[in-house]
Amino acid sequence: QLQLVESGGGLVQPGGSLRLSCAASGFTLDYYSIGWFRQAPGKEREGVSCISSSDGSTYYVDSVKGRFTISRDNAKNTVYLHMNSLKPEDTAVYYCAASSSPCQRADFGSWGQGTQVTVSS
Repeated sequence: QLQLVESGGGLVQPGGSLRLSCAASGFTLDYYSIGWFRQAPGKEREGVSCISSSDGSTYYVDSVKGRFTISRDNAKNTVYLHMNSLKPEDTAVYYCAASSSPCQRADFGSWGQGTQVTVSS
């Protein structure tokens, strides 16, 4: 059974950093594209970043470019989202999801339970 578990969320001051982890079990993560999504209260879910299975290409929504970095550690079967220069508007529940297709045409069928990120002074 494919399972994804997010961790690493928390409360951080504006300008701070967090590293989110997406740990996979039941499958080998490097064969899948992994996307990070977020949903703030009263807003629709937004795609934040993706790393492709095929060639490791990475993608970011414009609002996080230059601040967030997605990476994978195949030995740990884990994908990370490194978040720097955090802003209050980054506050949301962050989810990771897996797809067997590259990011450009990913169909994310397996989702984690989410981790809360709150950016506030």
